[in-house]
Amino acid sequence: MLITKEFRDVPSQLNGGKPIRIFIISPVVPNYPQAKFPGVVCFSEIYQVTGPVERYAGQIASQGYVVACPSVYHEFEGPEAIPYDTEGTDRGNRYKIEKEIAGYDEDLTLTVDLLTSLSNCNGRIAATGMCLGGHLAFRAAFDPRVLASFCFFATDIHSATLGKGKQDNTLIRVRNGDLEGKEVVMIFGKQDTHVPREGRDLIRKTLEDANVTATFIEVQAQHAFIRDESSKGRWDAALTRSMFTFLLEVFERTVGRDLGPRVGNQAEPEHVC
Repeated sequence: MLITKEFRDVPSQLNGGKPIRIFIISPVVPNYPQAKFPGVVCFSEIYQVTGPVERYAGQIASQGYVVACPSVYHEFEGPEAIPYDTEGTDRGNRYKIEKEIAGYDEDLTLTVDLLTSLSNCNGRIAATGMCLGGHLAFRAAFDPRVLASFCFFATDIHSATLGKGKQDNTLIRVRNGDLEGKEVVMIFGKQDTHVPREGRDLIRKTLEDANVTATFIEVQAQHAFIRDESSKGRWDAALTRSMFTFLLEVFERTVGRDLGPRVGNQAEPEHVC
């Protein structure tokens, strides 16, 4: 499908009304001006909405989703992308732990509010993201309106180090049952130095102990393997294509069609040869 790009500046309550810029990428079907599509919140890395993030979001939109990309550091930077250099990396990592958890959660609420208000969105919402955005996409599933999350190499979940003042409660909320009825996909590289094996094992165990409908995949890759620019030698285009195909299967099944309310729990599979 063809796509269009625009942005909206939305006031935020936690920053004295300082707006968050949300970039919107929408599919377009000629001669169908009233077409409606599911929505996807796409969270960025610590560099905000860069070229790789916009291209990733555009690929999703071209499959028939209205995609909204929030500027996660709007209270510090405004909407501009942060460069993929040493100074930009240091700046993004500093903001990551200076921003309040409540601020991250407000960004999600404002983005979902915007998506559901759009005339071309049918109100069925999923989330995705990479790195910092993988963590934020994971937390997005705590919102009752977000039905599924697809998270690439989500950082800081295992260490509970996101946000200011050690207020990261992500795994605590999982243990409390806040992901009940949701579907979550976690993609990690086995050579990812940002989320070591012990961290991945902790996330997997927490999801399984909480009976979350979760798919946990570890691939032969490093951190940021889906980033097609300034990846520092880590981009794997073939693997990215494979994971993107899986993302589309999950989104098509969870938000791409309306299955009605979930009833009961999945029965134990019969043991057959």
